[in-house]
Amino acid sequence: QVQLVESGGGLVQAGGSLRLSCAASRSFFSIFRMGWYRQAPGTQRDLVAATTSGGSTNYADSVKGRFTISRDNTKNTVYLQMNSLKPEDTAVYYCGAAIGLGTSWPNYWGQGTQVTVSS
Repeated sequence: QVQLVESGGGLVQAGGSLRLSCAASRSFFSIFRMGWYRQAPGTQRDLVAATTSGGSTNYADSVKGRFTISRDNTKNTVYLQMNSLKPEDTAVYYCGAAIGLGTSWPNYWGQGTQVTVSS
């Protein structure tokens, strides 16, 4: 079992920045992949950014160059720095943990945090 607790969402104007945090209840060394996902009303949940225990990262094309995922293994916390935010970034953002080696889709989810970008 892994509990994930997110924080850092909120309301921001277009062009602004936010940083999301996700703290896990177990060591990152036992989790293959940590990622951020988002879901807007009426849409599916999609990957925003992810990082593996080996240090590789990947991003959705729509956020490349604006968002940065990072991790602090000493705190079992993953961050998403979001810059140059756009109204289309508005969504509920979820932290997800994929446990098994090579697993891509999360086994565990946080409760979600709302990000709203006003124009």
